[in-house]
Amino acid sequence: MTEGNFVDYVKVHVASGNGGKGSTHLRREKFVAMGGPDGGDGGRGGHVIIKGNENLWTLVHYKFQRHFKAGHGAHGGKQRSTGANGQDVYLEVPLGTVVRDTESNAILFEITENGEEKIVAEGGLGGRGNWHFKSATRQTPRYAQPGTEGKETDLTLELKVLADVGLVGFPNAGKSTLLSVLTSAKPKIADYEFTTLKPNLGIVQYRDYRSFVMADIPGIIEGAAEGKGLGHYFLRHIERNATLLFLIPADSKDISKEYEILLDELRRYNPELSDKQRLVAISKSDMLDEELITEMDAILREDLKDIPCLFISSVAQKGLQELKDVLWKLLNE
Repeated sequence: MTEGNFVDYVKVHVASGNGGKGSTHLRREKFVAMGGPDGGDGGRGGHVIIKGNENLWTLVHYKFQRHFKAGHGAHGGKQRSTGANGQDVYLEVPLGTVVRDTESNAILFEITENGEEKIVAEGGLGGRGNWHFKSATRQTPRYAQPGTEGKETDLTLELKVLADVGLVGFPNAGKSTLLSVLTSAKPKIADYEFTTLKPNLGIVQYRDYRSFVMADIPGIIEGAAEGKGLGHYFLRHIERNATLLFLIPADSKDISKEYEILLDELRRYNPELSDKQRLVAISKSDMLDEELITEMDAILREDLKDIPCLFISSVAQKGLQELKDVLWKLLNE
């Protein structure tokens, strides 16, 4: 999937169908004098329905079509025949999609299960036909109910990536390189900041045909929780990850401080993120000799306390199997 095809935020306009009118038909048959009213009811207007689809990973199918309108209900007919219901419109979305009211920005619901359906705009009710209104004193009513109008609303669809492991780090920390080595994903890789502008997903193959999903989240900068850099655009994706893998390059001035800054940004965005399983990986460690690694490891174990810390190199294929082993263990605790 190319970066341009990863769409995780769209605004759509939806309109349900109007209900059909009730019929004012009077029964007219040979040999039947004064047959009376027999007008049927109007059909219900079509609903607009959001439906979860586990085979979708993005909202790209709404990139160019943003307006959706359900069908109108048919009018009632003679012999008490009810008009056909308007055709429903289904908007299929990937699991993890949050649906908001665009005007108020209030969260309406979240789609988390395959096949889950939620009506976002109910179709108008069909009007009742004139046979409903007959009585002993009003035997030939020549009126019926009109159908009610459908509803129109603007919705915001916001995808939060569902992944087992989320890569967290400053720009140019080597997250995309690690994802490309561990999975078959082909993210854009370059030696400048914010190369990754959209999350990339990849499936990590583990032992005995087992696997887990890893997400490369665009780099965090200090102040991201207030919307600096790409801000909230990517922080919301981290909410769905079971385990957070903090990636910090070995040539960083202060590894422990970088880790604290990253963790603080997550806490300020959503305090619950600090409760997730965490692992720190020191990337580009092929630049270090064994003696330096031993020294740094001792310091980091003291600074990071109970958080596991590994030294890896995506280019030199160093420590990657150990990394997968630790991640699998964390995911299955």
